[in-house]
Amino acid sequence: MSTPIKFGTSGWRAVIAEEFTMANVRRAVEGIARYVASTADRPSLIVGYDPRFMSEKFAALAAEIAAQHGIHCYLSPEAVPTPTIAFEIRRRKADGGINFTASHNPAEYNGIKFSMANGAPALPEVTRKIEAEIANPSSTALPAMPAAVELTDLRPAYLEDLARKVKLDLIRAAGLRLVYDPLYGAGRGYLNGLLAQAGVEAVSLHGWRDVLFGGHPPDPAEDHLGPLKQAMIETQAHLGLATDGDADRFGILDEGGAFISPNHILALLLDYLIESRQWTAGGTWQGGVGKSVATTHLIDAVARHHGIPVYETPVGFKYIGELIEQDKIILGGEESAGMSIRHHVPEKDGILACLLTAEMVASRRMSLAQQLQELFRKVGSYYPGRWNVPLTEPVKIRFTERSRQEYSTF
Repeated sequence: MSTPIKFGTSGWRAVIAEEFTMANVRRAVEGIARYVASTADRPSLIVGYDPRFMSEKFAALAAEIAAQHGIHCYLSPEAVPTPTIAFEIRRRKADGGINFTASHNPAEYNGIKFSMANGAPALPEVTRKIEAEIANPSSTALPAMPAAVELTDLRPAYLEDLARKVKLDLIRAAGLRLVYDPLYGAGRGYLNGLLAQAGVEAVSLHGWRDVLFGGHPPDPAEDHLGPLKQAMIETQAHLGLATDGDADRFGILDEGGAFISPNHILALLLDYLIESRQWTAGGTWQGGVGKSVATTHLIDAVARHHGIPVYETPVGFKYIGELIEQDKIILGGEESAGMSIRHHVPEKDGILACLLTAEMVASRRMSLAQQLQELFRKVGSYYPGRWNVPLTEPVKIRFTERSRQEYSTF
């Protein structure tokens, strides 16, 4: 019996060699290819991957399969961040993207994430159609000639776009000393590369491929940032920056190596962007802020202080991506360290989050702890917490079913 392939909030993920096999990858990609081919006359896809075990092999297979279905594929020749794929989908007006990543999950996992033509994570109505194609393949004839697979460097245009959106000159002028840890992930060469181009001093850690990610998940949570903290202390850095396996999540250490929670970073960045970008000043556009239901109410307090609306969404950045695409918000974020902003991709971008945090520190000439105390004085003090409880898939299914039975709105 075939393994059921279901797409969650960030795609389909499974353990390599158990469920995540070449055979199941082929099934999943065939379903995606049939769906994409049915939606466009001359379809194209961006295909990328993070540095996990065999990801480049899976991506090459995916491009080959999609090409057989008449889909032109732009295949990255190297590991690439998820937000870069989202950016390239939009820039090239592609019909979507296939990304092999398990993001911040342990090394034994890999996954397939499908992004829509606007660069946003696929919505449930799209993934349901893909799942149906996987479970019950439609009988469509393949074109006589396959489409091309074009090896494409996705890095330059994305970095040029970031350089326009972040005030790198402020970071350079402030003389900030930074340390960056990509946690062996796809962010290596991106964030530190852009800082180097801008003349900003930044020490880099773990900038090489290790499919075991140093023995712990590539998750920029506090308990995984010990080496970053030590490097900050040794170099007397002002700020420590980290991204996860596919560089869509961020982790921030203040001076002295103090961890600042994503909830607090999101609130500080919202306050800073309202004041520095002035998107709502002197015009008719009245943008708000987007946050998932699990994200701190400090966001609400900042929004009240500035007189802007709050849009609360279910968990899953795809819903915040919709708000960005509809141009309703200045910033959208989740407590799980995902965020994006107006005029950027409707997808989490950990690289952007790190750069904006550095810009904020450089502009305000205060540590993050000092800025947080200033914010508390303006809007009140909030101290959100988060506890991670590892659960097996059967337990998660039982928990979800029980919750739906007991809570009608779950």
